[in-house]
Amino acid sequence: MDTQKIVEFAKEIRTQTLFTIGNLGVGHIGGALSVVDVLALLYGKVMKIDPANPLWEERDMLVLSKGHAGPALYATLALKGFFPMEELTTLNQGGTNLPSHCDRTRTVGIDMTTGSLAQGFSAACGLAYARQLDAKPGYVYAIIGDGESQEGQVWEAAMFAAHYRLDHLIAFTDYNKMQIDGTTDEIMGLGDIEGKWRSFGWYTQRVDGHDVEALDRAVLAAQKNSGKPSMIIMDTIKGKGAFFCEGQVGSHSMSFDLAKANEAMARLG
Repeated sequence: MDTQKIVEFAKEIRTQTLFTIGNLGVGHIGGALSVVDVLALLYGKVMKIDPANPLWEERDMLVLSKGHAGPALYATLALKGFFPMEELTTLNQGGTNLPSHCDRTRTVGIDMTTGSLAQGFSAACGLAYARQLDAKPGYVYAIIGDGESQEGQVWEAAMFAAHYRLDHLIAFTDYNKMQIDGTTDEIMGLGDIEGKWRSFGWYTQRVDGHDVEALDRAVLAAQKNSGKPSMIIMDTIKGKGAFFCEGQVGSHSMSFDLAKANEAMARLG
């Protein structure tokens, strides 16, 4: 996909994410919408995937460590043909294959079960290490949250990945600066987040997380990097693209109906 097609793909993902959560009536809309653009880039251009063969051994893998953003990933996977679009109406309902948080045993296309914050990131590092040991091709991508980055396990994993020089691991921090109880600065400020990752031995970049061209350049630079894992810090807006929750702390998990979702979808065009 070229840049314009990725932008359009992101709009489709936002639309379907709004529909999916609005249809249920409640969900983690804020943190789902803030990662849409990187998902559009990864699944629209960057990652080697095959929806007809989701367990292809040479595929690139994605670990959405902030697993509560699962509805955005479900929308992405459905749009790419991993499973029928109609399944989006079953989000977090009895018998669904689309639970509130990502589960690799239930959802086609999910590479790692996540939701318990920081554990997914550790798993991503383990997957990258396993691929390195087996000399298998492909990248492991991971997305972590800024609130999640307050977990000590994130930094244990960061040390591990740097020590084993996992240069086929490319991670993103969704730095929307809000978490469930307030802003990250109010709860536990992350300080010099770029400096932290560099000091842990990671090749570190910082970009506008809603600028797909900037994201694309950062991923290309990360792929050219050798001998270090990569962290791309994305400055994002919680609830991006939804008029009723954009930039609001309360959007971490909130109730809204399909009528409000439809209005937001209409405003997106």
